[in-house]
This record gives sequence, structure tokens and C-alpha cells, in this order.
Amino acid sequence: MPLKIGQKAPGFRLPDQAGKEHDLKDYLGRWVLLYFYPKDDTPGCTVEACTLRDNFPKFKKMKAVVLGVSADPVKKHAKFAEKYELPFTLLSDEKKEMLGAYGVWAKKKFMGREYMGILRNSYLIDPQGKIAKIYEGVKPKDHAEEVLQDLKALGA
Repeated sequence: MPLKIGQKAPGFRLPDQAGKEHDLKDYLGRWVLLYFYPKDDTPGCTVEACTLRDNFPKFKKMKAVVLGVSADPVKKHAKFAEKYELPFTLLSDEKKEMLGAYGVWAKKKFMGREYMGILRNSYLIDPQGKIAKIYEGVKPKDHAEEVLQDLKALGA
């Protein structure tokens, strides 16, 4: 069943690029951009991560947390974060449980071939832990600015 604006965001407990566990409950009282991406160090994912990195001071000023999520292992996240000096958290969901809970582990098509993969979707979660905005089919280059505008409009 697809997630809807206003519903409680599915909880999670996942390791970051340093192996530290993160729980959605840790972020109650703050805005959270939960962005899902297919794979570390690939063209679109790198553009999205670097655009978020370049806008990170604006997110910080609004007291918003940025959490990137993919199925890549912790060590791969660590290399990706170090290579591009990413100042935010990357969560590893190798078991794909959180990806399933958020509906982003889905059938994809590329050059006529179908396969299971991660949709480039994001969720803006409000300080009460509810979904405030859903972004589907995110455009990597424009995403950070779009979210910042929505945070302003939502009074962050």
C-alpha cells in the first residue's frame, strides 16, 4: 500500500557509513529529508548527493536532517561519502526492509529489460514523524532546491 502525506513515516534502524545505528525516533522534533537512491558513485546519484552537499548549509540553517538510503554496504557508503565530502548521513539497507516499507524497492525497466531496483524517491518527514511531502521520480540536479523551497513553505 503506498504511503500518503499525513501518515506516520515507517520506522527504521539502520547503520550509516561509519557503522553507527540510526533510528527515525532519534530525529523527532526535526525535519528529515529521507532520500532514496539506486547506487553509490553512479552519475545520477553522485549529482544528487553533491547538490545536496552544496546546499547542506541551508538545510542545517533550517534544522533539517538529510539521510540518504540505498542498499549499498556500509563500506561502499564510506568511500562514496569520503570521495565527495558528503556532510550528511548515508544509511545502508542491504536487507531491503526499509526500502520495502517505503515502497521504493520496485520493478524497473531499462532498455526493454525488467529488474528489481531502487526508485529515486524522497520523503520529507515533519518534526512529529509524519510524511509532509512525497517526491517521486526525483530529478537529481533540482531536488535540493525543490526540498528547500518546500521546507520554507511548510514553515521550517
